[in-house]
Amino acid sequence: MASLSCALYLPTKCSSIRENGSINNTPQATSALSVQRPSVLDVAYAVAFNPATSLTAEQIRQSVPTEKQLTDPFRQGLIVEGGVRYRQTVVIRSYEVGPDKTATSETILNLLQETALNHVWLSGLLGDGFGATHGMMRNNLIWVVTRMHVLLDEYPIWGEVVEIDTWVGASGKNGMRRDWLLRSRFSGQVFCRATRHEHTWVMMNQQTRRLSKMPEEVRDEISPWFTETRAVQEEALEKIDQLDDNAKYVNSNLKPKWNDLDMNHHVNNVKSVRWMLETIPDEFMEDHQLSSIVLQYRRECDSSDTVQSICEPDEDSLPRDKNIKILTGFSLAPEILDGGGLLGTFDKWPTRYTHLLQIKGEKKDEEIVRGKTTWRKKTKKSLNSSHLPVLKQ
Repeated sequence: MASLSCALYLPTKCSSIRENGSINNTPQATSALSVQRPSVLDVAYAVAFNPATSLTAEQIRQSVPTEKQLTDPFRQGLIVEGGVRYRQTVVIRSYEVGPDKTATSETILNLLQETALNHVWLSGLLGDGFGATHGMMRNNLIWVVTRMHVLLDEYPIWGEVVEIDTWVGASGKNGMRRDWLLRSRFSGQVFCRATRHEHTWVMMNQQTRRLSKMPEEVRDEISPWFTETRAVQEEALEKIDQLDDNAKYVNSNLKPKWNDLDMNHHVNNVKSVRWMLETIPDEFMEDHQLSSIVLQYRRECDSSDTVQSICEPDEDSLPRDKNIKILTGFSLAPEILDGGGLLGTFDKWPTRYTHLLQIKGEKKDEEIVRGKTTWRKKTKKSLNSSHLPVLKQ
């Protein structure tokens, strides 16, 4: 066991749980001559994270583990399924929901990203980068994500407890994928399934921005975590057509802000998705919710880039009835309604859209990400009691 002889600042508890289950939130007074002894949990946690090694002040503050851990009490995370799958429990907070009190698509995407990083964190593989392993850091490499597919079967509501599982596996001969499963902690209802493909055998050098083959030490780091379980079955990858400026919806002159950048100084993936979805008219967004999104990444976006978001609806996905009955039961053909300008009153919108995010250059434009979204009509229904815990009197 590692020694605690080095100087180390441990977190102190501001509350404690009594034997009867009540919580004592009374702060404990301290003075310059007295040192508050940390709890057994804090000491054990600090020892597990090997504080006797030559850690920087930032690493001590982060408590980055240097070897595999099975639980993370601060993030409500643990390793399950034979030691390869990561599970985290979260509560949907007030700032993570929209006007309808359900989690936004951005919230879901942020949770996917956060749990993926926490998985690498708890595995003991996290280096000093944005999800990079120790071997990747020694070789100055970062991940290159190529494709992501998210299926949203239902949305959790404000205050709901959500359980998120994530794991990794091989994708073909030279690739890796990451999968997620989000479900209700109490009912087990599945909210979201997602998969992400990464070129892990071909990675990018952070300084030269050139692709590089994966070193053997990095392959040896991650391969023991592979599992064959899949959250999304993708037999044939759907092609996403390229769009141009003649698309129906276009937002130009989008400028990344400082807060839009991630730790690699690129525009955050969730921000990119927001730019894509904001191109769709608000009238549609008010009555529809995202049910599926497929993203194909082409290149990163920097703070100095000027971005254009392009969107084209799939007219074949427009709901059309052969005959539309009017009040008394008489039927009118769609052609008559179109000619009379009455079809718009029935709120008919396409349910599939193709997207393109690109950098506008002086000589040529460069694609950032292509996307395809599928939407469904929002339904007004009361909360299902099966989603919520049963409180005993």
